[in-house]
Amino acid sequence: MGHEDSKNLPRWWFGGVCSAIAVTATQPLDLVKVQLQTQASADRKPVTEIIGNIYRQSGILGFYNGISASWFRQLTYTTTRFALYEWGKKFVDSEGVAPKVALATFAGLCGGIVGVPGDVVTVRLQNDSKLPPEKRRNYKHVFDGLYRIRKEEGLSSLFRGALPAVSRAVLLTIGTNATYDQVKQKIMSATGATDGLSLHFVTSTIAGCIAVSLMQPLDVIKTTYMNAKPGEFAGIGATALSIAQQGPLAFYRGFVPALIRVSPNTIITFMLYEQARLHFGYLPVKD
Repeated sequence: MGHEDSKNLPRWWFGGVCSAIAVTATQPLDLVKVQLQTQASADRKPVTEIIGNIYRQSGILGFYNGISASWFRQLTYTTTRFALYEWGKKFVDSEGVAPKVALATFAGLCGGIVGVPGDVVTVRLQNDSKLPPEKRRNYKHVFDGLYRIRKEEGLSSLFRGALPAVSRAVLLTIGTNATYDQVKQKIMSATGATDGLSLHFVTSTIAGCIAVSLMQPLDVIKTTYMNAKPGEFAGIGATALSIAQQGPLAFYRGFVPALIRVSPNTIITFMLYEQARLHFGYLPVKD
């Protein structure tokens, strides 16, 4: 890899496209995670039973329920987060931790707001197969879901769970983008590692683990609230209280599937993103 290539900057759309490719590989894990998180305490099933039920009902394709919504979400939510984070790096101290965290907070806030409608439809599509037939929403695809939610429940329902979703997006962007950049800088500085696949793999693995630990409680609250029927919870606070009554570990329900999903997703996304940057990016304009 040439020295000039390592200076390349990413295109604004690289993040969303690379993440959409990554989520295609990790969709089955995400679906299992959602179904774990939305279980009632009185009817809790082990992971093996959930996987078995999905396979018996729909076969292998059942693990890709909601994939259109997942693609839509990544192409809106992740594109916004990555694009704003990379754009903002021109205006902050690229060496400091605090500027990276502040920038990630801004990018995550904006991306989270953009991504809430796709997130609502994704959660519902992924959870539908575990419901009794008479309670299923049966959205055909992401655009059918967006249309029906708007028509049947009102526009506000497309932003159901916005507070935990946006908070989660902020923590995710801090845990991935900001952490990735900081860890990458430190490793390169301490070891003299070159800007290549090995460095990208190690850095993204660390970032993925940190991100899951930060955002899992909010992820459980968000998923539970978004999947709830209208009127089931009085609000986000009531949702959090209901989960808390099941014990503190309830906030980390689905942690292992989330870790197994987010880590590979983060690794694939950043490795593709870095390769796209190195090979198809552009050199910064000199003043």
